[in-house]
Amino acid sequence: MLSNLKPAVMMLLLLTTLTGVIYPALVTAFAQAFYPDKANGSLIKDQQGTLLGSTLIGQPFSDPKYFWGRASATSPYPYNAAASSGSNLGPTNPALADAVKGRIDALQAFDPDNKTPVPVDLVTASGSGLDPHISPASADYQVNRIAKVRKIDPEKLRDLVQSHTEGRQWGVLGEPRVNVLTLNLAMDAIH
Repeated sequence: MLSNLKPAVMMLLLLTTLTGVIYPALVTAFAQAFYPDKANGSLIKDQQGTLLGSTLIGQPFSDPKYFWGRASATSPYPYNAAASSGSNLGPTNPALADAVKGRIDALQAFDPDNKTPVPVDLVTASGSGLDPHISPASADYQVNRIAKVRKIDPEKLRDLVQSHTEGRQWGVLGEPRVNVLTLNLAMDAIH
C-alpha cells in the first residue's frame, strides 16, 4: 500500500503544480501580452482616471436623458457581477408577467407619445442578468424620449446609435447590438 502512496502523492503534486500554477500563469501572461484591455475587464476610465464602468457588464441607467439597458435579474442590486444569474421565471409565471408589465409601464410613463411596441430586450433580463447590450431596435425605441429631454435632433441620435452598433461576431454569430455604456458616454461627449 505504501508503494502506491508515493507515486499518487507525486502525481498529485505534479498535476497541481502543472494545472494550478504553470497553466494559469501562462494563460495570464498570454492574455496580458496580447489582450491586456480584455484581460483586465475592459474597463472604461475618464481622463482623470476615474472608473466609469466596464463594456462587459451592464450599468443601471434610469435617467430619461440616457439610453436604458436590459433589466437585470441579479440581487440584491442590479448588475451585481457577484450574483450573475437569470430570474429562472418561466413564460407562464405570473411574477414574470408582472415584472414585464411594470417595465413596459415605466418606459411608457417616460415617453407617453411613443405608441410603437416595446422591444422585448428592454423588458426582459438576459441569462446572466449582466448584459451590457441592447438591440438596435431598443435603442431606436428610446431615441425620441432622449431627443426631447436633451433638446437635440432625433436623427443625430439615430446616427450616433448607428455608429455604435456592433455587428455579428465574425459576421455570423449573434445579433447586431449596441453597448449602452459606450453609447451614453459618446452622447455625453457631444451634448
